[in-house]
Amino acid sequence: MSTKQKIKMPTEFSAEPKGLVIAYIGAGKGKTTAAMGMAARAAGAGMDVFVLQFVKAKKETGNNKEKGEWPLSSEIDFFNAVSYPSSIGSIENQQMGLGFVGILGDEKARQEHVREALQGLERARELMLSGRYQLLVLDELISALEVKLIEERDIVDLIKLKPKDMHLVLTGHNKYPKILALCDLVTEMKMIKHPYYKGILAQRGIDY
Repeated sequence: MSTKQKIKMPTEFSAEPKGLVIAYIGAGKGKTTAAMGMAARAAGAGMDVFVLQFVKAKKETGNNKEKGEWPLSSEIDFFNAVSYPSSIGSIENQQMGLGFVGILGDEKARQEHVREALQGLERARELMLSGRYQLLVLDELISALEVKLIEERDIVDLIKLKPKDMHLVLTGHNKYPKILALCDLVTEMKMIKHPYYKGILAQRGIDY
């Protein structure tokens, strides 16, 4: 939106709760970070949260960067270590990916990546319809579309399946008009500088 365009502010606000569809997109760092921060906030508010990660590898320990696989992100290690008291919600997670697709050492057959992504979609449907969670984070779902593991209509159909009172978060890089049209909130992370372009790989605790 141009800075010259004025946003028309509403004159009335609904008090009814609404399950939002939220997308964090863009070339800049911070999409997963924002989604995980929202997961922590939601749990603090008493919501039960499930984080389902696409593309990212499901290795629990070790470092397999030579195969395109990186260790689980540090926030996942933290979520798994937390003992949640009854006064707040919980954060569960599952990884449905095999790591980077066709880059950074990945030599897996493409069909293996496709199979994992399709299984991830089915798992997302199960979680969405379970009635168990108030927030579902589908991390890197849009990224799975970008590398052609799934199709745009798969995500559109998934969004339309969302229960009215569930919040849904999607992350990825690119803009897909049909998907963004169904979102209530879209934030684009713009890259100004990134250490990767100076030959510096991701730093644990900061990037993953």
